[in-house]
Formats: sequence, structure tokens, C-alpha cells
Amino acid sequence: MWTIYYGHIFLFYFENSCVGSGVFTFFRVCFSHRPLKRIDISSSLLPVYHNDHVRGGIHGGFTDSSSPALTKHMDLRQYFKRIGFAGSFDQPDLATLKLIHKLHVMSIPFENLSIHCGEKITMDLEDIFNKIVNNSRGGWCFENNFLFGWVLQKMGYDSTMLGSRVFHSGLNDFGPTDNHLINKVVIDGKVYITDVSFGIGNQLWEPLELVSGKDQIQEAGVFRVLDKGDMWVFEKTGRKNEVLNPAFPRGQDHFAEKCHSLQTDPMSLFTNKSICSIQTPTGFKALIGWTYSQVTFSPDKNVDIYDMRNITKDELEKILCEEFNVRLSNQLQPVDRKGDSL
Repeated sequence: MWTIYYGHIFLFYFENSCVGSGVFTFFRVCFSHRPLKRIDISSSLLPVYHNDHVRGGIHGGFTDSSSPALTKHMDLRQYFKRIGFAGSFDQPDLATLKLIHKLHVMSIPFENLSIHCGEKITMDLEDIFNKIVNNSRGGWCFENNFLFGWVLQKMGYDSTMLGSRVFHSGLNDFGPTDNHLINKVVIDGKVYITDVSFGIGNQLWEPLELVSGKDQIQEAGVFRVLDKGDMWVFEKTGRKNEVLNPAFPRGQDHFAEKCHSLQTDPMSLFTNKSICSIQTPTGFKALIGWTYSQVTFSPDKNVDIYDMRNITKDELEKILCEEFNVRLSNQLQPVDRKGDSL
């Protein structure tokens, strides 16, 4: 049984309006074997977090939408074409997992533009597949990671869909419901965490293996997993993260209410920010409201280089198409206001 704390950049990154204003030093993720505990992490970067129990015996999580009747129009080969994967369809090994994870974050944007185009986001897997794969769009975590979890299971991976809560620094507490979705994968007895929809600057490019003390070097930074006895801690050098969120095995129906509230609540981060980001071989690109950023990771200098500018209304469609490969069917209304919650 696992309890996972998963660090999330969105609240710190957007609410403090610090795109390009500084360099973060640590990104931390921790999880514990003990259920229903309150953990006080001794660090000025990390407040107090709540640790919820992950119930055993729950595998997969695709309880409805994975049935043949509902996924008959979903072709795994179309997904592979979307991300540019030309390898074997039937090799559920680590090398293939790393490759499709990286190809996904390099090909499919993290974006919430539907909210600002008058479109409803659902937890219907076939709708998500059609939007992202067939219509050249991106999505947020409920969409990207849900789709990626389906891909993993179709390929034969031992995967579990997890839910998590983002810590709200303003309230010094977690939100009441799960508001982030990731996947856990077991390969040859080893556990990995995948997240293809973290977005912006702390996006994982490859899965993280849960091995204590081993530096895991990715282009986006150096990750390390430390065994603290009853708690494990992920650390990433390069950017500091101030918030964590715990994760739980869930089915897609569990996220439906939160998926609705995040796109309708006037206090939600996602109704107050139009966001589109995608990873590149050297960093990432982001469009937040009217601000377009190109970020280059420079690990040898321990700095990330931000090139930012405001775009005009006439440039909007071109930027989305050329920089993110996103083509919208409805008109986007970019916004960049302060949002209070996830």
C-alpha cells in the first residue's frame, strides 16, 4: 500500500506571477507507507501536509470507458502516430515506457484552452482521445494522464491510476477533493511514477523510479528519491517547489466532479488562467494569457533562461498553431488573472 505526496508547481508558479522572475532550487515529492498521518516536514520550503491512505487491491481504474463498446473508435496506432512513436506496440518494458513518456510531453501540450473557448471538458475517454489524438489538441492532467493510463494498459503495462490533492499555500491546507491525476507503473518488480501532464517548468520527461539515494538525471533536471524511514522524498534540483499533494488509486468517475468544478468555479486557477505549454528538447514553451515564453534549461550554469514577450491578438492563432501545434475550432479568450484555488 502506498501513500504518495506529489509536488505541484501550478499554485506557486502562477499565483506568484513568477514566470522567469527567478530560479527555483528544489522540487520535492514524498510518499509514506503509513496511512492517515500528519507529517511535519522540517523545511522552510514545505508546510504541513496531510497523508491519506491508498487502499490496496485497486488496479487500473478504467472501470467504464475501457470496455470494447466504448473504445472501439480508439486506435492505439493513432495515438502513436500523434506522438511520433514508431516502435513495437507490444513491448511493455522500461525503455518503451521512457520513450513514449518523453514523446508525449514533447508532442501533446498541457493546456486548458477549452475553458476559455466555451467548451466543456469531460472524463469521457473517447471524447479525450478524439480531442487530443484526432483533433490535434492538448489537455490538462485529467485528460492527458487518463489517456496515457489507457495507453499503458492497452500496451500491457501493470499500471494504476492515482489521484492527488494540491496544497493551497494561501489556505495552508489541501483542497477537499483530488485535483491531479498521475499513473503508477510496476515493471519487473520496480515501481515508477509517470506524469505526462504536469506542465510548464517541472514537467517530468521520463518516469521516476522509486530507489533511494540514486540521482536520476533528466534533461529537465536531476531527481533523487530518498528513503526517510516511514517517508520517501523526491528532490529535483533547478527549481524550488513549495507545495505537495498526496495520491490515491482511483477510477475516472472519481474525478468527474472536480473536473467540472475546476472549469466552472470563478475562483479556480484554470478559469482565471488560459494555459498552454509543451516541452521541447531544450526546455519548454508556454502561453499564459497573452504572455508567450520560451525557456531554455541550462544545467551546466544552474540556470533556466526565460525569453518572454506579450503577443497581440493577431498573433494568437499563429503562435498556437506553429509553436504548440494546436488548432482551435472556437475563439479563444486569453485571460491571466489571479486564481485562488485548484
